[in-house]
Amino acid sequence: MMINSKCERLPSGIRVVTAPMPHVESISMGVWVGAGGRCEAAAQSGVSHFLEHILFKGTTRRTAREISQAIEGRGGDINAFTQEENTCYYARVAAAHSWQALDVLLDMIQHPRMSPVDIKKERDVIIEEIMMVRDQPHQQVEETLGELMWLNHPLGRPLAGTCETVKAIGREELLAYKAKHYVPANIVVAFAGKLDHAACVERVQAAFPEKGRALPLPFAPLGKGVKRKPLDVLSKEVEQAHMALGFRTFGRRDPRRFALKLFSVILGENMSSRLFQVVREQYGLAYAIQCGGHMFHDTGGFVITGGLDRTRLERAMALIARELRRIKETPVGKRELERARDYSIGQIQLGLESTTSQMMWIGEHILAYGRVKAPEEGIESLKKVTAAEIQQLACEILRPEHASLAMVLPDAGGRVNAKLESWLGTF
Repeated sequence: MMINSKCERLPSGIRVVTAPMPHVESISMGVWVGAGGRCEAAAQSGVSHFLEHILFKGTTRRTAREISQAIEGRGGDINAFTQEENTCYYARVAAAHSWQALDVLLDMIQHPRMSPVDIKKERDVIIEEIMMVRDQPHQQVEETLGELMWLNHPLGRPLAGTCETVKAIGREELLAYKAKHYVPANIVVAFAGKLDHAACVERVQAAFPEKGRALPLPFAPLGKGVKRKPLDVLSKEVEQAHMALGFRTFGRRDPRRFALKLFSVILGENMSSRLFQVVREQYGLAYAIQCGGHMFHDTGGFVITGGLDRTRLERAMALIARELRRIKETPVGKRELERARDYSIGQIQLGLESTTSQMMWIGEHILAYGRVKAPEEGIESLKKVTAAEIQQLACEILRPEHASLAMVLPDAGGRVNAKLESWLGTF
């Protein structure tokens, strides 16, 4: 499972990282840009995501259809995603078509057409995407939680923006944002699969021959002035009560992240977890309930989400609070800890078997850490986590004064809100 990666910074400032997998016949590649929702001003919220969309609408050499046909017509696939601190454009093809796929991705990044007609059409598409989220309470409640956890901060804004901000983003805003952030020093091109490192470097070098400039961190550190809000309850006609409970944690470089992973698995990350077994299996109060951690440069979040039986909501919330208290008050048993450890290690090992997963690993690591961390590093760190460290971490994180709760209910109001606010003090 060792990733034999190699990274090289070119004169332009762009970094090329490769992970050869000689036993496969495919290659995955991604163009990673170190800019996302966290880099946006409030008035341009959603511009990173808008730009991701518009780069698929055509270049000076290809139409939107030709972009997709160049990859899909060779049996491959092409896609992209925007996150808080990065954006990635990626493709997977048979190794024989490597350079055609790379040419398409780099063409999109370097020569987008950005026609006003396409921008107008795609603005309407993104607004429909925003409205789709509003129609799905399990997604809406998570967006609301983000706003509560990082009040009036880019990390708390929806990545797609709002209808109002998206309507205000035009061609000039998109071009200015791209010119600022899509520079070679802020780009990583990652390859995994059947490849030759020197050939990958040569192809990228040919596309970015000029010497580049250094780039400062594209976003401001979180700082101590970013507030949180404890509660927001949205009223909507829903059949379930949708809950998202969040706690701010620490950044991706903090050594406690390995204890957080095991803590998350034990509490609610799979079907063997405590919340799943109690709330769903034992009492039948939910179909889905889970938790997980989110890591950023200098902060993070631990989030519990679920769709709960709204007719027995008080019971479900009491059980969740009980499990939060239990993991704080009683050390995790040896067998439960070992199961969580084996699960976490197995997920790393199984997750790195494909070319796409290895490309994602090396690309994101270069942007986040400046180097590719071997999976074995994380596995060894997971093996060292103790029950005492998990309990201590639970006590540090699961504090009512650090909690934010978002709910979507059909009967939101003063009495319900007061009960939920009181519930926040029960763990």
